[in-house]
Amino acid sequence: MPPIATRFAPSPTGYLHLGHVFAAKVARDLARDHSGTFLLRFEDIDHTRVREEYYAAIEEDLAWLGLEWPGPSLRQSDRAQAYAGALESLREAGVVYPCFCTRREIEEEVSSMSRAPHGPEGALYPGTCRHLTDDEQERRIRSGRQPAWRLDVAKAAEITGSLAFTDMIHGKQAVDPALLGDVVLARKDIGTSYHLAVVVDDAFQDITHVTRGEDLLPSTHIHRQLQAILELPEPTYLHHRLVTDENGVRLAKRHDALSVRQLREGGSSPDQILGMLEARA
Repeated sequence: MPPIATRFAPSPTGYLHLGHVFAAKVARDLARDHSGTFLLRFEDIDHTRVREEYYAAIEEDLAWLGLEWPGPSLRQSDRAQAYAGALESLREAGVVYPCFCTRREIEEEVSSMSRAPHGPEGALYPGTCRHLTDDEQERRIRSGRQPAWRLDVAKAAEITGSLAFTDMIHGKQAVDPALLGDVVLARKDIGTSYHLAVVVDDAFQDITHVTRGEDLLPSTHIHRQLQAILELPEPTYLHHRLVTDENGVRLAKRHDALSVRQLREGGSSPDQILGMLEARA
């Protein structure tokens, strides 16, 4: 077996909170316990929300907590060419299609349907642009409408056949291609998406074990399809429980009082902050 490699991949759109710390610690501990490598990657493709000061703040807080990694950290914003190459491979495989719908058009289409398709995250894309002809696609492009690119999960399933993945907590999972529907793989304004970027980068960094919150378990069904079509290695997964507030709500950046920065300024030590995790996770 190759040495274990894990990663923590925060978005530099705010300060770390306890939920981030727990995710980083799970990844670090798994690597440390198997004499592996723990890496840091910044998911910063959404440039509209990223702020430069948060890169340094996240690195500083992680180091202060003792969650260290061999530098330098990887930035997705430096990887546009790799994502474009992967998207082109998917286009050549015939498993993606351009989508010209706005969010409002999708909402109107879904609301007009008597039985709109739904998944674990709500209503699924109804497939409005899936069957556009080449002429119809070209006409929309000439009119100035730039497309996003969606995965045609049905066509992808025809190529891959039955797939599965192994999760260290949830066991072996059979891939359900329709679970999230035809997800966006490349946004109009960015040229990629979380689904495409994370799969490409995990392979690039030789990540053997992907650790992340259990809320992302449905996404892994899409990621296994992409890995199979792009002929990328299949990692082992660990989808861990989430850290919640006193009301059982998952922590988010709005929970400023539970940010590492605020806790540090309030006098908490690294051991005290790490000790808070067990009570909340």
